[in-house]
Amino acid sequence: MSMSLQVSNSSKFQVSEFILMGFPGIHSWQHWLSLPLALLYLSAIGANSLILITICQDSALQQPMYHFLGILSVVDMGLATTIMPKIRAIFWFDAKVISLPECFAQIYAIHCFVGMESGIFLCMAFDRYVAICHPLRYPSIVTNALILKATLFMVFRNGLVVIPVPVLAAQRNYCFRNEIEHCLCSNLGVTRLACDDRRPNSICQLVLAWLGMGSDLSLIILSYTLILRSVLRLNSAEAVSKALSTCTSHLILILFFYTVVVVISVTHLAETKATLIPVLLNVLHNIIPPSLNPMVYALRTKELRAGFQKVFCLSLEKKVRHQRPSS
Repeated sequence: MSMSLQVSNSSKFQVSEFILMGFPGIHSWQHWLSLPLALLYLSAIGANSLILITICQDSALQQPMYHFLGILSVVDMGLATTIMPKIRAIFWFDAKVISLPECFAQIYAIHCFVGMESGIFLCMAFDRYVAICHPLRYPSIVTNALILKATLFMVFRNGLVVIPVPVLAAQRNYCFRNEIEHCLCSNLGVTRLACDDRRPNSICQLVLAWLGMGSDLSLIILSYTLILRSVLRLNSAEAVSKALSTCTSHLILILFFYTVVVVISVTHLAETKATLIPVLLNVLHNIIPPSLNPMVYALRTKELRAGFQKVFCLSLEKKVRHQRPSS
């Protein structure tokens, strides 16, 4: 086992770095996965950047729903960028070593961005609730000031609440093993290497997950329950279809996001040995939503598709204007 050790003040050995081994069981050919993962990352950055540009340039999209979508795009790009550079370095340059501070910083960033994504989903659910259940009061309730306050609250909430996760992980004694069967530093994957009791870390992560994403999910379910009750009271089938169509994209993304979170959490807390499927699922959960979210909204939102067309037409017009003098 490749290991870099230093003697701590307590006369115990303490590892000074971790080694990210990649996907368990397929180390010899895992570099072939670098291409699809890189394509997913590029599509996530490109698609979310396009959504941001479209929302900024199209006056028809200056609505709260699209403002929240733009914030979600920023969070998605941050989440994907937190893990993909290191994963590509592992696959392309065999740069598997990561220092303890870098590893704990990655743990913090992943938990922070995932928590913010959950929070933005809650804000979008509240937006749809007000739009459908209280349409006449919507302009006075969902204002730019409310969007700013909700966004700042989600940033500070998740930025502060997840601090105990990397702090407790850093308090563990890593005295023997330093090889992580993973492509990224996950909290429970790292603390599994500790020589002392890691139950405080597991309890902390479980409590924070229920307080943060658990409360978000509960409020999202409540919002859509009230939406469904309000929609079913409508007499027109066309009105029901139109109301539900505005929520479909959001529900698809929520279902995927929280289902994978639950599966990953159960897998880790069940103390199962690191295997390919949970590790691959963990990586994909941090890269697929950033690339999936823009596609789902683009395919199912007519206004956003129209905005894309306007942006492309404007860019083509500018290109033609620049080419005319030279010709």
